Order: sequence, then C-alpha cells, then structure tokens
Amino acid sequence: MDKKIIKVAQIIGQANAGGVESCIMNYYKHIDRSKIHFSFFVENTCDIINKKTIEELGGEIVIIPPYKKVFKYYKFLKKAFINGKFDIVHSNMNTLSVFSLKAAKKAKIKIRIAHSHSTANIKEGPRVVLKYLLRPFSKVYATHFSACSKYAGEWLFGKKITNQLTIINNAIDLDRFKFKEEVRNRIREELNLSGYVVLGNVGRFMAQKNQLFLLDVFSEYHKINPKSVLLLVGDGPLREKIVSKAKELDVFDKLVLTGNCPNPEDYYQAMDIFVFPSIFEGLGMALVEAQINGLPCYVSDKIPAEAIVTDNVFAIELNKGARFWAQQISSHNNSRKDELDAFKNSKFDLVSEAQKLEEKYIEMMRDEKNEKN
Repeated sequence: MDKKIIKVAQIIGQANAGGVESCIMNYYKHIDRSKIHFSFFVENTCDIINKKTIEELGGEIVIIPPYKKVFKYYKFLKKAFINGKFDIVHSNMNTLSVFSLKAAKKAKIKIRIAHSHSTANIKEGPRVVLKYLLRPFSKVYATHFSACSKYAGEWLFGKKITNQLTIINNAIDLDRFKFKEEVRNRIREELNLSGYVVLGNVGRFMAQKNQLFLLDVFSEYHKINPKSVLLLVGDGPLREKIVSKAKELDVFDKLVLTGNCPNPEDYYQAMDIFVFPSIFEGLGMALVEAQINGLPCYVSDKIPAEAIVTDNVFAIELNKGARFWAQQISSHNNSRKDELDAFKNSKFDLVSEAQKLEEKYIEMMRDEKNEKN
C-alpha cells in the first residue's frame, strides 16, 4: 500500500452491529479513503455484519483472538501491528484498550489513541468490577485521548485530561435514518404490524441497555393499549432471558425480535414510539438515530444531555417503575415530527464530522513527523 495513505488499525473487538461499530463504519464510508485506510480488528467470536461493505470500501478485516485470552490476544496484536506497519492504532475498547495499546507501544506504533465510548454502572455485575480495575491504566500506553462525549471522556480518563481530550462525535448519515413512508409500509407489512402501535428499541441485549425492564414497561403499556407490539432490534447475551421473561409476562406473542441486522434504519421506520431505558450510556447513538427519524422518544434520566437534540424526547427516572413509564408513554400525543433540519450542520452531520476526523489523523501524523525532526 502507498505509504502516503495513513494506515489506521481500528480495534473494535466484537463487531455486533452496535453503536460503536456503526459509528466507525459511518466514518469509513465518508472519509477520504485515498488518504486514510482502516483495518478493522474484530474478535473471532462474532459474525461480522458489515464484512461485505468493509471489503467493498477497500478496508481490511483482521480476525483476532478474544480479549479474554489475554496473552494470546496481546501476542497476536503485537505481531499484527508490526507486520501491518500501521501509523495509528485507534482502540475503541474503553478500559480494555490498555491491552491493545500496550501491544502497539511494544510494536513501536507512535500514535496510540484510547477512545471512550461508554461509562459504567453497578448493575453490570462482574463486568463493572473489571472496568474499575482497569480504568486507572487507561492513560498509561495512550498518546492521544478521545471520546464520544465529554461525560464519557471524563469517566475514563478523569477531569484533568479534559484539555487533551478530542471529542469525536458519533456522526450519522442523515439521509439513511430520515423518515421514509414507503419503507415504513413495507416493513410493517413484512412483520404483520398493520393496525398496531409499535414500541421499539435498538441495541445489544445486555444489562446496560435494560431491555428486561423494557419488557416490564411494555407489559404495563399493553394493558393500556392491547393493540401494541414491542419491536427489539439487536441481539446479545440476554436474548434467552428476554424471551423467557416475555413468556412469563404473557407478551411473547406481541414481541418481534429481528436479531442483528445491517439495516436498523428500516426498523425505525416501522416504529411509532422509541423507548430507551438504558442504565448508562457514553452517548446513546440509537437515540440520536431515532430522533433523526422523527420518533417520539422516552429515555432514562441516565442519558447524556449531548444526545438530546429535539423536544420530542421525554426523560423519565428509572426508579419511577414500569407502570409509571407506561402511563407517561400513553399520556402523550405520540406523533412523529420532521426533525431533519435540527441535525443538518450539527455535530451529528456525518459529512462535516468525517472531514474533521480525517484532518485530525493528518494533524497527528504531522505533529509526529515534526517531533522526529
């Protein structure tokens, strides 16, 4: 590959079509790929939803061992970084970035970016213990610090690092997520949703996203409006629990599960109301996408303010309980609004944000070259 092209190793881990993976894919579609090349480092434990798109764009997929096999993971990355002759290692693994960035330093990669995409909450269980144990090491091997929001950056790196922090906004292709009535009609017909009010959620099935609580909310809402359906877009380790709980609550026949899919934008079209009761978020990309689509959004009070752009978002405290949530949802005039203008030329506009990221990589390379001289 022509050395004039800046080679970036994007450390993703599990490519499950979630917010982080979608964000990186969005940028790669719109960045100048004659100047910047991405290699996507993805664990061998997951399906690569965007494999075809990555390859069509000229990107590279590098299959890596899971981070849980830490010594094998570290050894593989170090060798891959050396052989690939990367200019930049950009790790999107939050607290786990310590392992990939240490390997990058050993491989003599001069530009090592630690990127915070999220925070933490005690309800994550054992996972949160690991996050807090590794958090003090988040700055050790990094040369640059970035985050999807100031809140996420301060959580991982601390407030003292704020003046060194680069906010890389999780920008979105607005046209992809804007409302399209013909797509709405097609998806609702395919899923037999005609005549139903569709509550929806997009996200990985894990404790953070709180879909088990969402089932409680839907159960209460369904008592108020029996002509309702819950559409869950995504998959994850809690799938079996979600199915089991839906059966216990006697709403399984009103639950639609899409699994992981490369076209979540189509399913927003089919929804009437978006419900996002996350326990915590670094930002909350699905909420931004839902707002672009014009959906009324009911969200937890744990969502960062940066993710709320329109006045069609209603924050509710999680401790109010499922019945209160259901009552709030049913009491509003839940009409879709054309919110596209609110996002044009904003920090979520992908065209302008991709150019900023491109310029940031070039600036890092220029600064590194100047230091050598």
